[in-house]
Order: sequence, then structure tokens, then C-alpha cells
Amino acid sequence: QVQLVESGGGLVQAGGSLGLSCRASGRLLGAETMSWYRQAPGKQREWVAKVTSGGITDYADSVRGRFTISRDNAKNTMYLQMNSLKPDDTAVYYCKIQRAVTPVYTAWGQGTQVTVSS
Repeated sequence: QVQLVESGGGLVQAGGSLGLSCRASGRLLGAETMSWYRQAPGKQREWVAKVTSGGITDYADSVRGRFTISRDNAKNTMYLQMNSLKPDDTAVYYCKIQRAVTPVYTAWGQGTQVTVSS
């Protein structure tokens, strides 16, 4: 079983920066892709960014150029550096870990609130 714990959310003014962390623990077998998702009030959860075990990254168009995802495999930790934040970035941010090869597994964190004031 794999567990994820996010940290680093908070309140920031528009144009500011904030960093999130997601630490994984438990029976990690490697070859996992880690991702960030977010869910704003009244909206569906949406994908934000992902990083593979080999360090390949991808971003949603809405955050590309402003957010940077990274991971430290030795610490089983993923990060999301968010710059030039906008009020539309306000949401609960969730991390996800997924292993797509046998044995497959997926786990989600509990979420951390990010609020961007205008």
C-alpha cells in the first residue's frame, strides 16, 4: 500500500509564488509517474502536471511556463513550484502516484488548499 502526503498550500496574492510537496511512502516498486491535479469549487478535478520516474515532464496549457514540476526519487518526493499565480489557480491541489506496469497501483493524497487573492 502506498500513501501520499501533500504540504505547502496556503494563501498568496496574485503574481506571487508558492511551492507544494508530495511525499510518498509505503511499498514503492519504482517506475511510477507522479502527477498534480487540482479541483476548484464547483468544478471537476483537472490534471495540472506530471513527471515520470525518468524525469520527463508535461504540463496543462493553463500552467505551462508558470509552474515547474520536479521529483527527488531518493526522497520519494515530488514538488510543484508555482509562479505568477492567478486567482484562477485557486483550488485544492492533489498529488497522485501511478504505476502502469504489473503490479499496477494508484494512490492519491488528501489535498492541500491553494488560495490566490486578487
